[in-house]
Amino acid sequence: MGAGAQEFPSRPIRIIVPFPPGGVTDPLGRLFAEELRKTLGQPAVVENRPGAGTVIGVDAAAKSRADGHTLVIVGNSFTINHTLVPKLPYDTLKDLRPVGLMVRAPNALVGHPAVPARDLAELVAYAKANPGKLTYASSGTGTAQHLIGESIKQATGMDLVHIPYKGAGPAVSDLLGGQVDLLVGNVPVLLPHIVAGKLKAFGVSTAKRARAAPQLPSFAEQGYPEIDLSAWFGVLAPAGVPDAIVSRLNAELVRAFSSPAVTQSLVAQGYEPIPGAPEAFAAHLRSEIAHYAKLLGQGKVKLD
Repeated sequence: MGAGAQEFPSRPIRIIVPFPPGGVTDPLGRLFAEELRKTLGQPAVVENRPGAGTVIGVDAAAKSRADGHTLVIVGNSFTINHTLVPKLPYDTLKDLRPVGLMVRAPNALVGHPAVPARDLAELVAYAKANPGKLTYASSGTGTAQHLIGESIKQATGMDLVHIPYKGAGPAVSDLLGGQVDLLVGNVPVLLPHIVAGKLKAFGVSTAKRARAAPQLPSFAEQGYPEIDLSAWFGVLAPAGVPDAIVSRLNAELVRAFSSPAVTQSLVAQGYEPIPGAPEAFAAHLRSEIAHYAKLLGQGKVKLD
């Protein structure tokens, strides 16, 4: 182990969350920060740096000192932006290096109780009979939730009007208030409202039912097997961070997200822990970039 790794960490670790508070990423960042604090002997703090579809926060991480003391949590939007954003201030594959995946989570299509449909079949029938009447919210243009919504529209033939928000929190608030009819969002955020009866669920976006919500049917079992998309979150570091430090951080991430207590808690919230090696995360990123480039082209999605 090199001298740099032996001295790491020498000051507090900053974990950038490029999303506003209130979504899924914030609690994941705080969980990881607490686990790092326990084992590395230095404070670990979460810094919310939202804006420009996560570009601002990711760019801040990419331009930070490459010593392992600044990390960033990214999700699907990181690989979507590679194609969606014309002039990124960083190179997706060169300016940051993977530390490891954390979790994945299914998304769900949910609706306000006033929507006149009890299940997906009734929703599709109503939407087709009333083209353009129903609105669906997402956490922003070009986000995974937006693209899943477009995939649902293509698969089912529903004519829905997309309403983009700046983050999941405001979108869910407006759905609960009846300002929009439907929403595509992460199950961990929506599950408490579904269980409380404040929202009705029409399906989860993965091939199988969610472990935390087995009562919710998948789109596949309702006749739409082509809808199989999940949210995922992982940790990146600036590109120049030494291998030994990345290995240390990865070991801490795998330990944290493999522990029985953390796993049990995450599964109960709707997540599936998927920690692994940096190389596996790198392969995942390349695959996701190709996948979303295809979806963006099919949906002709562009930034406003």
